[in-house]
Amino acid sequence: MDGTINTILLSGQGIVIGLAIGLAVAIIRVEGPRWLDRIAVAYIEIIRNTPLLVQVFLFFFGLPYIGLRLSADTSAIIAISFNLGAYSAEIFRAGFLAIPKSQIEAGLALGLTRLQTIRYVVIVPALKVVFPALTGQLTLTLLGSSVVCAISASELTLAASKVESLTFRSLETFLVAGAIYVTLTFVFRFTYWLISLWLFHRKDPARFQIAGALPHGQERVEA
Repeated sequence: MDGTINTILLSGQGIVIGLAIGLAVAIIRVEGPRWLDRIAVAYIEIIRNTPLLVQVFLFFFGLPYIGLRLSADTSAIIAISFNLGAYSAEIFRAGFLAIPKSQIEAGLALGLTRLQTIRYVVIVPALKVVFPALTGQLTLTLLGSSVVCAISASELTLAASKVESLTFRSLETFLVAGAIYVTLTFVFRFTYWLISLWLFHRKDPARFQIAGALPHGQERVEA
């Protein structure tokens, strides 16, 4: 149970930070200056073309050489966050590119700032387009967190390994661990489904924001 709780906490933190990184990188790739776009591309290519385990080792064993000594759990969270950030950035970018330019221009023409246009007119519709792919990647992140047991980060696989080493009952131990991973996967998927209901099955906030952004005296219109 301790390993299960630690896996939820570790994966949850990695997912939240990783999605924030991915969203920022995707916005840079679509709207940022050319030099920042090149840095973003380099980050994505490096992360996506190296194994997560190598990245975990780099943060845990490599950073002490430059004076940064991190705990196993902290190194695991950082590695998972950067790994998810690279993959989710490309998923977000695909969603952004799916939004017609005319829709963005309409938001700007109705008085929205560039930031408001990205927030209300681009991000939410784009997220709806890529949500299935994004949740699939998040599920892989949850399951991939098991590799951090290699640096003794506190999570389910490490806990199962300790139990197995004490009891020598490998079959029962890892069957239970596998069942817990399956359960966690369905719990996370159910959570994503609830989030999708909240985001996509309610009135579009852009409707009210655009209406409220019109100059005084101009007739209000719906998005």
